[in-house]
Amino acid sequence: MRRWLLPIVWLVLALAQDARAQSLESALMPGPVIAGHANLEGDCTNCHVRFNRAAQDRLCMDCHKPVGADVRDRRGFHGRLDAATCRSCHTDHRGREVRIAPLDERSFDHAKTDFVLAGAHAKAACKSCHVPGKRHAEAPGQCVDCHRKDDTHRGALGARCADCHGEASWKDTRFDHAKTRFALAGRHADAECRACHGNATFKSAPTTCIGCHRGDDKIHRGRLGDRCDTCHGVRDWKTTTFQHDRDTRYPLYGRHRNARCESCHVAAGGREKPPTTCVACHRTDDKHQGSLGSGCANCHVERGWKETRVDHDATAFPLRDRHRGVECKECHRDPRSYKGTPVECAACHGKDDTHKGRYGEKCEGCHAARSWRDLVFRHDRDTRYPLAGRHSAVKCDSCHTGSLYRDKLATDCRSCHRKDDVHRETLGDRCETCHAEASWKVARFDHARTRFALAGQHARIECNACHRSLLFREAPRECAGCHDADDRHRGTLGRDCAACHTETSWKVARFDHARTRFALAGRHAQIECNACHKSQVYREAPRECVGCHAAEDKHRGTLGRDCAACHNARDWRLHEFDHRRTSFLLDGAHAALDCGACHVAPGAIVAKLSGTCVECHRRDDIHHASFGPLCERCHLTSSFKDIRMPGAARRPGAEGRPR
Repeated sequence: MRRWLLPIVWLVLALAQDARAQSLESALMPGPVIAGHANLEGDCTNCHVRFNRAAQDRLCMDCHKPVGADVRDRRGFHGRLDAATCRSCHTDHRGREVRIAPLDERSFDHAKTDFVLAGAHAKAACKSCHVPGKRHAEAPGQCVDCHRKDDTHRGALGARCADCHGEASWKDTRFDHAKTRFALAGRHADAECRACHGNATFKSAPTTCIGCHRGDDKIHRGRLGDRCDTCHGVRDWKTTTFQHDRDTRYPLYGRHRNARCESCHVAAGGREKPPTTCVACHRTDDKHQGSLGSGCANCHVERGWKETRVDHDATAFPLRDRHRGVECKECHRDPRSYKGTPVECAACHGKDDTHKGRYGEKCEGCHAARSWRDLVFRHDRDTRYPLAGRHSAVKCDSCHTGSLYRDKLATDCRSCHRKDDVHRETLGDRCETCHAEASWKVARFDHARTRFALAGQHARIECNACHRSLLFREAPRECAGCHDADDRHRGTLGRDCAACHTETSWKVARFDHARTRFALAGRHAQIECNACHKSQVYREAPRECVGCHAAEDKHRGTLGRDCAACHNARDWRLHEFDHRRTSFLLDGAHAALDCGACHVAPGAIVAKLSGTCVECHRRDDIHHASFGPLCERCHLTSSFKDIRMPGAARRPGAEGRPR
């Protein structure tokens, strides 16, 4: 027999055996099945596998495919049940009307299904979701299946309502905006949904700032584009996060920091990048009109357009002192030609040139940049004519009347002071010999170098006191030449006033009276000159005592005019005449007598007496001259009444006297 026939034979034999077994099992069936299985009741093998109960569940799931899929995938209610056979819950052969899948809604654990009940769902009735006549498993599992009428989004956001809404309340949302392409932060997190989502179709909400804040863009007006977040933060619309120094290649300094964005960003929509050259924004401010190029930053600073940082020292004209404080336009009159500005002082200071161009254009040779009046020129150092005294204070024009560099000045005094030479050139041209530079009127002439040295009052008087004319050589050298009017002696004492008077004072005399014929001694040395010299003609003064002391002569001229013969110059009351020098010795009562008792006749000299007693005692001679004139022969000098005894010695000197 051929090999391929064997399987066929075996198949025929098996089918015959199964037929016999089925007829047997049908006879032994315990009871009718439910109405749903009635079409399967004729063949037990539709639900049972002989001698293999475990295989029965496979046959159940072959018919109940959705349940089988849940079990295999471990989902749904059947997929989450503990491992058990189908018949442990669903028993058949109990009649056509028996419910083999009863459901107790009160004890059913919905958590074992694919739709766990939570929130408001746990309180909802089963029939709210499970429609009668349909399998429980056919209950809708999408929110929109039940809440379609509540979907204000009208399906625009799909059927996954649970992504946003919670089960506690339909209005309670738990949408995580961070999972979208527009995470909420700052003030956005506090804003209501409808503030951005104008309608329920949330997907149509704009994601650009300008989409919501176009009305707030009152400053830029769309010129900076729709990327507001590039500059503005979500915490506050007025707070900017943009850092120009960090986020661009153009750091902002000075006034640029305070400038508005639209001052530079003028293109609409922010599509065009603003230029970075100064002149692009400041072209209207460029007073140079492009003559200095576009590198404004080489001179100007960001703190202020008028503030410059140009290094003028690097130019041909370094700025010093006052030049640093002046504005550029003071020198650069034409802003378009800065490079051609002249560097000569006269170019700017022509109106200040009081010399009117006579001193040339090199003003810096004399003037300093600190001040126009501050001079750096030093006549002592820079010329051969040092300035001193008043010369240092006079203006340059006083001497330099012509062109400074063309006309050379003479250095002699008369070249400038010819009109001031009151001497009419009689003293030469060396004025500095006498006059000082401190003042023309101040003379430093050394009079000691002349034949008339000045001392005392002469050193303090003005020159014209002696020099009546400005021809100084004609001044007299003798005192009378100047003091003739002061000579009270009327020329009687000669012209050599210095013999008596000193230069300290005209009234102070240094005359030596001892050189005259009347040397002063005693009280004479202390009295004033006019006590004896009644007039200024001193030679007229008397030399005899009576010439001055006539009023004091108690002798009334009887003793002559030579008072010095008796009286001492120390005191008029002192006298020391020695009568022994005469021929009449005074003794007795004669020694106490006053001179005027005997000398009664006035005269220029003392009249000589005869020496006889009778010459004075004529009235006392009771003898009436009968005994002669020699009274001393009888009478004594002690008293006229005393009589000399016979033989007594005679008075000395009485010999030879006539009796």
